[in-house]
Amino acid sequence: MSLIDKLQRRYATKKFDPTKKLSAKQLDDLLSAVQLSPSSYGLQSYKVLVVEDPAIREQLREAAHGQSQITDASQVLVFASETAIDEALVNKYVDNIALTRHVDRTHLAGFENTMVGTVNRLSEDQKIAWSHKQAYIALGVLLTAAAEMGIDACPMEGFQAGKFDEILGLREKGLTVSVIAPIGFHAEDDGYSHLAKVRRPKEEMFIHV
Repeated sequence: MSLIDKLQRRYATKKFDPTKKLSAKQLDDLLSAVQLSPSSYGLQSYKVLVVEDPAIREQLREAAHGQSQITDASQVLVFASETAIDEALVNKYVDNIALTRHVDRTHLAGFENTMVGTVNRLSEDQKIAWSHKQAYIALGVLLTAAAEMGIDACPMEGFQAGKFDEILGLREKGLTVSVIAPIGFHAEDDGYSHLAKVRRPKEEMFIHV
């Protein structure tokens, strides 16, 4: 089955089967896909929490208007933006580039200065908004990888961000929630799993210039 066929079958799962769990290998492969996601400059100014604890998930469900995906999915992935997007974050990233590519750090000064200049031009609100966008790119990679692997997922914005930050102790970690995605396998009686996918026709969506 091609990737297009798998994306055709992908949908935002409304009801997960709580008895079906991802294997350790499946979870690791999904997390690897997220790790390899593109981001602006490659900076990846976010982290991903893998939430499995049932008690925590019960609290998160309450902060997500009672949506059952939070407690019934195999895991809940919480994409959270860094709140300190600054020169120190850039420096750490450049250190990693030098180490990974065996490059003298001084050769990366121009790239580092460009990133620092970009970050310093943004207000604190703009930095967070920019970082949230990067997290959404990673979410898109997650959804595509899950479809490829035959794993169900549900991207979700319907939750109280402040409550999530509080429950997960994100502020203390220098983070704030961007978006979440329960992952697992749909229940057989999830009626949405059998519906035809509805999308705008290509002739309306794409403009060739």
